[in-house]
Amino acid sequence: MNNMHHELRTLDMNLLLVFDAIYRHRRINMAAGELATSPSALSHALSRLRTTLNDELFIRQGSNMQPTARAHVIAPGLSAALNAMSESLRSANVFRPEKSTQTFRFAVTDYTAAVFLPALVTHLQQSAPGISVRTIYSTGHDSLEDLVTGKVDFAIGFQTPEMSHHSQLGVIEGFRDDYMVAVSSHHPRITEKLTLEQFLAEGHVVVNPWNEARGTIDQELEKLNIRRRTVVELPSLLSAPAIVANSELIATLPERAITTLFSSEALTYFAVPFSVSPYVLNVYFHHGRSVTPGHHWMREVINEVMNTLTHTKSSAAYVTSSR
Repeated sequence: MNNMHHELRTLDMNLLLVFDAIYRHRRINMAAGELATSPSALSHALSRLRTTLNDELFIRQGSNMQPTARAHVIAPGLSAALNAMSESLRSANVFRPEKSTQTFRFAVTDYTAAVFLPALVTHLQQSAPGISVRTIYSTGHDSLEDLVTGKVDFAIGFQTPEMSHHSQLGVIEGFRDDYMVAVSSHHPRITEKLTLEQFLAEGHVVVNPWNEARGTIDQELEKLNIRRRTVVELPSLLSAPAIVANSELIATLPERAITTLFSSEALTYFAVPFSVSPYVLNVYFHHGRSVTPGHHWMREVINEVMNTLTHTKSSAAYVTSSR
């Protein structure tokens, strides 16, 4: 018993907050802003922590602070402990959403934000107007690390093996979404229908927010031993509608992406001319950080919103024989 918490006895607990903030933000000035202190004071605190733990913890690379191997080992457990301590110190055994001013952080792409957040925010404004939502753009599989380290509370994304099989992650199953093809209404060759031969003959706009080597559509085409010609690859959906509407290029995306962001008389939509599995949108969370009443409540809200979206049919009409 005399050795219990030995490592903590010589450590200023405030330095743990410094470590956590720098690890999440990777920048001294942003971490200082969160902790309401000056960058110089934060740098001094980091120096003390380095001495105490006998490790550099963070290596400066330009304006970023890159964690060392030891920092990566420390971070997940420390973040979970800080969250648990913070919750224990609150009088929050009962969560009152109508009075809460809590902020929930979501990792999103522009597509996942567009199809999910409007329904979520509408629900929150009616039941918990004091609650805030903060979004962080998800790139690659950073959202997995963001969940593990506590940078975000929830990650909205499509179903992947990494997310589905991670032992520490829970999932709220979302809706399924069929893929469709967007084409300019004035396309000179694609008019009444879209065949596989036409699909492969045209140039393609590919939206790839996670910078994958091959997305779902290209994986399905690989099974058929064929490839499409990518002319434009984008990290975001925002410019895709204008590119398709004003060119002969075509784009294959989940139906809700097109009906939400591509609503335009300048575009026509076709069914995908080959078999492709539906897009599945899920919400992921970390089991170790979802123990608070607030997080339990938000999970219930997300589940309710997803159920609503699942039963909300799209207003898009596929063109199969005539326009």
